[in-house]
Amino acid sequence: MKKITTTTDKISRLLRPIAKTTLAIATAFSLLTSAHAETGPAEKDTLKFGFIKLTDMIPLAVAYENGYFDDEGLSVELEAQANWKVVLDRVITGELDGSHMLAGQPIGSTIGFGTNAHIVTSFVMDLNGNGLTVANDVWKKMKKNVPVGADGKLVHPIKADALKPVVMAAKDAGQTFPMGMVFPVSTHNYEIRYWLAAGGIHPGFYAPAKGDITGQIKADVLLSVTPPPQMPATLEAGTIKGYMVGEPWNQQAVFRGIGVPVVTNNDIHSNFTEKVFGVTKEWADKYPNTHIRVVKSLIRAAKWLDENNNANRSAAAKMISASHYVGADYKVIANSMTGVFEYDRGDVRKQPDFNVFFRYNANMPYYSDAIWYLTQMRRWGQIAEPKPDSWYTETAKKIFLPEVYRQAVKDLIAEGKMSAADFPELDKTDGFRKPEDTKFIDGKVFDATKPNDYLKQFEIGLKGDEQI
Repeated sequence: MKKITTTTDKISRLLRPIAKTTLAIATAFSLLTSAHAETGPAEKDTLKFGFIKLTDMIPLAVAYENGYFDDEGLSVELEAQANWKVVLDRVITGELDGSHMLAGQPIGSTIGFGTNAHIVTSFVMDLNGNGLTVANDVWKKMKKNVPVGADGKLVHPIKADALKPVVMAAKDAGQTFPMGMVFPVSTHNYEIRYWLAAGGIHPGFYAPAKGDITGQIKADVLLSVTPPPQMPATLEAGTIKGYMVGEPWNQQAVFRGIGVPVVTNNDIHSNFTEKVFGVTKEWADKYPNTHIRVVKSLIRAAKWLDENNNANRSAAAKMISASHYVGADYKVIANSMTGVFEYDRGDVRKQPDFNVFFRYNANMPYYSDAIWYLTQMRRWGQIAEPKPDSWYTETAKKIFLPEVYRQAVKDLIAEGKMSAADFPELDKTDGFRKPEDTKFIDGKVFDATKPNDYLKQFEIGLKGDEQI
């Protein structure tokens, strides 16, 4: 899985060792003449990181291309991976030092769902960034169920209530209704399930203790795994009726005229952890200085992506349109990266927070976000038995490590690379978001300190002592 490079890329990489030497000298001089950070030299300075071809891998690309890894004395190779299972497996085996990951992967693996390995994260790569797309024939049927506003436009966010009659009609006719998501512990799986259930459509249960990990028990809609880059083709072939995925694969469906995005995850639950940078607990313990320096590089990349009201987003979209990164047309990537999102062809709406990389204290690994994922694992049976509230908090604190993030911030401020003003919310949080900070499409309120009470609010899903 080597990166495909152009002639320009090759020349750039030939010159990079010279640039690194120059940067190393400059960095050494800077350390002698400016305030020192508390973090010592990297214990391991040659690293390989993985990513999936999605726009939200971009903090890694920016940290590499802008020289932020170089500034930390790190020689980094970025390598595209085939799918999320490969990502997790290669981080566990040590073939990758770390990777762009689904937020649910460190959580699922640490509690032993699917894979049993202690994975941690100290850096959230982005908030939001996903969309739910349906095939044209499905959209034609559900569109008539969507309210129209005074301006003549369809009212957004579109709820699953509009899809329910279509699903039930297929069910009554003895037909299945297959839809795609990217991985059993992915944000996408929990978001599409949340959206469906909020509209009265049962997305199905898991029963791992009984050997059933399909997630289709009692389901009205059959959800299955489809790798992100394959989703448009799978939709076009009719194998699935819709999918939940990150960009650019929703906008790709619009440009190809094969599907219509109907809702974004920012409308399902706003400003929530999406992807993370994950490493094994063993790696984090063995290379603590390296870990902090990696996080420092990624924080700088995230700030560059959001600074000056997203002024760098166009350049960023061009950067990752290269084949060795995302490899999609610039126009497709820019459609969401630059603050707009196209739904039905020509229905372009402002979505300034579709991708959030830095603002809203985005990079902080909140315990409360980890707890929400755990509640969804319990709701759909991936956690088969009831757990006390204390278990949710204790588990979250094993996986999300804000102390590493805080040290990286402290170092960046001490070095003058960033200022305290860049992190106005950092000292105002104990690792838990305020319940009102996240808006859910069904109006439910999530209090991370009371996860079991939260689950009791839902008509569809496991709660209390219920088991499959």
